Amino acid sequence: MPGLLGKKIGMTNIYTEDGVNIPVTVIEAGPCTVTMVRTKEKDGYEALQLGFGVRKEKHTNKPQLEYYKKHNLEPARYLKEFKNFNVSEFKIGDKVTTEIFNEGDTVKVTGKSKGKGFQGVVKRHGFGGVGGRTHGQGDRERAPGSIGQSSYPSRVFKGMRMAGRTGNETVTVRNLKIVKIMPEKNIIFVKGSVPGAINSIVEINK
Repeated sequence: MPGLLGKKIGMTNIYTEDGVNIPVTVIEAGPCTVTMVRTKEKDGYEALQLGFGVRKEKHTNKPQLEYYKKHNLEPARYLKEFKNFNVSEFKIGDKVTTEIFNEGDTVKVTGKSKGKGFQGVVKRHGFGGVGGRTHGQGDRERAPGSIGQSSYPSRVFKGMRMAGRTGNETVTVRNLKIVKIMPEKNIIFVKGSVPGAINSIVEINK
């Protein structure tokens, strides 16, 4: 799908013309540089590889650095391929901006959710604990309780909800509406919340 890479700035709220207060996420969407054009003749599919941000040369490996120098590009910090662009309209070095979006468009936003480290079953899965303080369970309030069976099948099934690492996963939120666009600052306002911490990288797809 046509899309852009961007950076989550944070959340705020804006008022519509009717005076309705809407919570929005502010995203700096692009500008992204076309770093590679995939074609059916050469690659078997059509797509644009877009770069977002700038990476220092000393942090870029030599093959990539030579490729960027060959095409007079700055090393990109993040790269992502997007399909459904009309690749015949683009060439390496072109800029893709918020012009591909319109106010009122519905988009999906993908990002890395906040990592919360190793968490117990109450925080991770919403368990209620074992019994309660009034049932003589003073030290078991946040415990998972029984997890297995007795003589048959005498094992714990895969997928059992238990304590473990929480967050830091790729999450996609769909059907988000673009409420406002500020093209001069490459900023879009999306209704609702999107995954990730402030300044994290997100992918916006139409």
